[in-house]
Amino acid sequence: MAIELGHFALVLAFAIACVSAIGGYFYWRSGERIALVLGQSAVLQFILVAIAFAALIQAFVKSDFSLALAVNNSHSLKPLIFKISGVWGNHEGSMLLWILILVAFGAMVATFGRRLPSDLMTLVLATQSLLVAAFAGFTLFTSNPFERVVPAPFEGNDLNPVLQDIGLAVHPPLLYMGYVGFSVCFSFAIAALISGRIDQAWARWVRPWTMLSWTFLTLGIAMGSYWAYYELGWGGWWFWDPVENASFMPWLAGTALLHSALVMEKRNALKIWTIFLSIITFSLSLLGTFLVRSGILTSVHTFASDPTRGLVILTLLALVIGGAFVLFALRASSLRQGGLFAPVSREGALILNNLFLASALGAVLVGTLYPLLLDALTGTTISVGAPFFNLTFGALMSPLLLVLPFGPLLAWKRADIVGAAQRLIGAAALAVSCTILVAGLGGVSISLAPLGLLLGFWVAFGAIAELIDRSKMGRIPPSESWRRLIGLPRSTWSTALAHFGIGVTVLGIVATSAWETELVTTLNPGDNVELSGYVIAFDSLAQVPGPNYVADEGHFTVTSPAGDTRPLIAERRTYVASGMPTTEAAIETYYFSQLYLQLGEPLEATQVIRVWHKPFITLIWFGAVLMAAAGVLSLSDRRYRIGLPRTGDGTVRAPAE
Repeated sequence: MAIELGHFALVLAFAIACVSAIGGYFYWRSGERIALVLGQSAVLQFILVAIAFAALIQAFVKSDFSLALAVNNSHSLKPLIFKISGVWGNHEGSMLLWILILVAFGAMVATFGRRLPSDLMTLVLATQSLLVAAFAGFTLFTSNPFERVVPAPFEGNDLNPVLQDIGLAVHPPLLYMGYVGFSVCFSFAIAALISGRIDQAWARWVRPWTMLSWTFLTLGIAMGSYWAYYELGWGGWWFWDPVENASFMPWLAGTALLHSALVMEKRNALKIWTIFLSIITFSLSLLGTFLVRSGILTSVHTFASDPTRGLVILTLLALVIGGAFVLFALRASSLRQGGLFAPVSREGALILNNLFLASALGAVLVGTLYPLLLDALTGTTISVGAPFFNLTFGALMSPLLLVLPFGPLLAWKRADIVGAAQRLIGAAALAVSCTILVAGLGGVSISLAPLGLLLGFWVAFGAIAELIDRSKMGRIPPSESWRRLIGLPRSTWSTALAHFGIGVTVLGIVATSAWETELVTTLNPGDNVELSGYVIAFDSLAQVPGPNYVADEGHFTVTSPAGDTRPLIAERRTYVASGMPTTEAAIETYYFSQLYLQLGEPLEATQVIRVWHKPFITLIWFGAVLMAAAGVLSLSDRRYRIGLPRTGDGTVRAPAE
């Protein structure tokens, strides 16, 4: 009965979304009443889809194998957390999760956007409802998650063992919150193009939604990177896989959108470019959905292999993206240009930022899609791998990192580049000193590693220099400078923290790439081996039963160069239902570095062991967490919590220059 109730709730949400979209577009000039009705509709859509999603969760938790989705993706012996995550560990369930997050964002706009002008609010909610109708229709007619099986089997087929991990329980929801969150920016862009209402106030409304989505996407990418690192057993944190690129491209576009919206908010400039980025960012999110869910790519992330589904997703993609760009082409010329500014200014620095980010995005997009298009058009199969992306992306990001610390120190409209450089002399000297010290201790030969270290330190210390400069530290009494530092706006702290996080991530990438060591060997219990000063002793190998698998468990003892010893346990699992093997690497963290050990297949009477020492690798994810924390800090700014004040005539007052 619960399954039928969930199915009916999704059908009803689809019908309400269709009516809301049509009504909103036809009556968007009707005033606050239609906006209120659409707001109530958005909340109702969320409630209905939440009921549908809860019905799926109940079926998985109770191991209701009369549901086809549970049969194909669950097992009664599976731990509870993986029964729940199995709901979105497949094509149908992941699409319903997408819709749930989509209606959740629509409900949040309706709840927190009451200070929006009624016509803009109506168009935003109508566009959100149109997206809900499109994806709910696709799910109901091509990917129905509520199909029954008659007769019901006694046991399910289990979820892909690689997906039975806490990382995959957390990674997709975080990623989808980022993907789908950009739908609000898209809806604001469509509303602005239809109504012609695009000004500084519009940018102020869009920025919090962009920041929220960007924060979730940052966390989702970082979580996916770390999951691949520890779960797949290959010891890498990024492979430039097309599925990875599918999430990275919206992040690059979203980062550009954040900076572009800032220029528009402060200087009423870059209107057309900001609208374009709002459309392209969500379009790239949809493109990622098509690549991952259509079955074009072979990956643990791809669940749909039916070409009909892929064709429907492609058609949906063409209608949404194509329609948006047709509207943009028709209406963009009518938008007025914003204020003027000198090339050397804060605006100029942010435009340069957007230029590099857009170029990097283009390089990743071409490298990802070109092999697919070439295969589809000519049948020729080629592989565009890490060397291409490392070269092109690195060449574009290096100049951006070089100029990054200058931006926050430049004034709006017109700035003094020499003055900004003088305030960064201390950061430059400290970056050079740390680079020489770290490179000397690490024994780096002639390579690009010192340059990478220099850029990382330069960005990190440049972020600190901004705070020092704004607090006038060293120029006024310490107590006064401390008071100024504490009183700095949260947006200033957020910018500095985000840039510092970028520097930290760069340092982690460079250090790991330059000094990583690896050893592949065979050991018997009682043997030991040494790598980078760490002695790894193989103690024993035992077979241990798990809840739904049997594991060969290797016990090791690691002695660090400092002399302390720690136990390590690595596993090679075989799952009962599917018979599929997985590896569970043993990872031990020493400050910011890690020792990574994988238990390989047995070779005659011995055991294959792979060991990596990865210096400062945790800085990669620590930097990403700092960037996400910067997003949270920015969202806590009071200006974004209370919105913009209304004037006596009901219009919204733009922020002061």
